[in-house]
Amino acid sequence: MPRDTLTREQIVQTAIELLDADGLEGLNMRSLGRRLDSAATAVYWHVKSKDNLVTLAGDQVWNEIELPDLHTVDWRGAATSMATDLYAMFTRHPWLVQALASHLFQGPGKARHDDHTLAVYEAAGFVGAEADQAAATVFMFVLGNALGESATASLTRRLSRDGGNAEERFRDTMAQATETAMRFPRLRARLESAAAAGYGTAPDDSFEFGLRAIFDGLEAQLAARRAPAVQA
Repeated sequence: MPRDTLTREQIVQTAIELLDADGLEGLNMRSLGRRLDSAATAVYWHVKSKDNLVTLAGDQVWNEIELPDLHTVDWRGAATSMATDLYAMFTRHPWLVQALASHLFQGPGKARHDDHTLAVYEAAGFVGAEADQAAATVFMFVLGNALGESATASLTRRLSRDGGNAEERFRDTMAQATETAMRFPRLRARLESAAAAGYGTAPDDSFEFGLRAIFDGLEAQLAARRAPAVQA
């Protein structure tokens, strides 16, 4: 495809698909050009560099997060919806979690999300820096939960590229970890429980539990601020 028939939008969307399939380590202009049926030089003409392309792709996926209408949803419902959507976006695009450690992201997609996030916490009653702190607390919780899935996806690709059986390696490692954990009383009790899913596996609904705990804490702060002072 000649460079004058390519568009930046086509390139970015194809890059997202390649990143989803092969991760950051699998993205290069030659592979992208093959997917676009175009020369790598034509791709460079539109996006200048691989780093710039990752930045563009990373900003684009933020548009997948829905922005709740604060006229119809209360702040906690809106915050829960956005956090859940953010987590889903990170797990659809695990390369973005890795890229956050090596790229500086900016653009209208992320700015759109960040602006609405502040509106949610301002609607709750947080003012100025407090709204930023509330938003940052929730963001870091979501990012931390997505980190495990991102690391697993990256490790699986690496093990597969090295010619090994990724699933077998994971099973062997978990078996060794379980054997070690059985020497410690609290870990052993959990592993021997009928409800245990396996060593290192979080219980069901752990993400939802954590979000509720954060929002309960934020609501408690707001309630304490509104409570009348007790007379001495």
